Amino acid sequence: MNNWLEDYTICDKSIWTGRVDDLDDPDSFRMHQVIQLIDLKRIEDTQLNLGVTNFCILGFCSDEGVKRNLGRQGAVNGPEYIRKEFANLPVTFGDLAKIYDAGNIHCVNGDLEHAQEQLAKAVKIILDNNFFPLVLGGGHEVAFGHYNGIVNHLDKKSLVGIINFDAHFDLRPYKKQGSSGTMFSQIADKCSCENRKFSYLCLGVQTYGNTISLFKKADSLGVNYILEKDMVEANFQKNMEKVNRFIEAQDHIYVTICSDVFNSAYAPGVSSIQPFGLNPEIILDFLKQIFKSKKLVSFDIAEISPRFDFDNRSAKLAAIVLYAIINYYNES
Repeated sequence: MNNWLEDYTICDKSIWTGRVDDLDDPDSFRMHQVIQLIDLKRIEDTQLNLGVTNFCILGFCSDEGVKRNLGRQGAVNGPEYIRKEFANLPVTFGDLAKIYDAGNIHCVNGDLEHAQEQLAKAVKIILDNNFFPLVLGGGHEVAFGHYNGIVNHLDKKSLVGIINFDAHFDLRPYKKQGSSGTMFSQIADKCSCENRKFSYLCLGVQTYGNTISLFKKADSLGVNYILEKDMVEANFQKNMEKVNRFIEAQDHIYVTICSDVFNSAYAPGVSSIQPFGLNPEIILDFLKQIFKSKKLVSFDIAEISPRFDFDNRSAKLAAIVLYAIINYYNES
């Protein structure tokens, strides 16, 4: 049925191992004990319980965009390391959710554009079959393919708002080819060609991480943003009101996190470390509020780079974010 999905592999089952406290008591289970592996090329064989939330993990094994953006490479291995950290986390959602792993899309021979096309196809398959995608980068170039998969799944008239937690706008020009710094420029141009509104909110923007030209481009495109220095606890209510106004204007929300938004004390294993990045708890507070809107259709986290990590600190942070999202979804 889906044999046209190329550069795709099912997940290696050996990744999903870890501590076992009890083989029979569900209250003692960890994620590796409940994960179910599926093949997107045979997804019709998967029998879903539509009475629960069915989460589907998909890896995007690429950092070609980071290479093109002259960043520190290594995020290609991020999906495997995030899975390994996630595997040992406790199952706290009972029978309210099921978690599946659909494997990985790979960037082969530096052909990022093809990999992004394949990712879009995979995301559409996942959404078409009533799963909620949890996509693991890879470089933040994951966002372009992911967004395309979402809009290809939805009604063409649907307005998809992007909420990006990121130190950078990623609105750079792309005269010859895209990178991990151009995705939202590419999406803006795609929206223009399709007469679709470009709706983009960026949270955690660093003034030292973006040129004046990029701020001007953001303003010209009508981008909403909150600077990192303004995302403090004292401003939470005001900032959340801005986020809520953005959400109210959308039909659906896609959330993407570039891990360089986090303070480097929490996330040293990223392409571009941020000594003045955000505390993870601030981002989790925003994610919890976003879930309450019931408009979130898909999520990804990008740029976990194991080669620069310390004690797998960044991979563990990404795994805990996934853990929080699954639990927020079932609380909302």
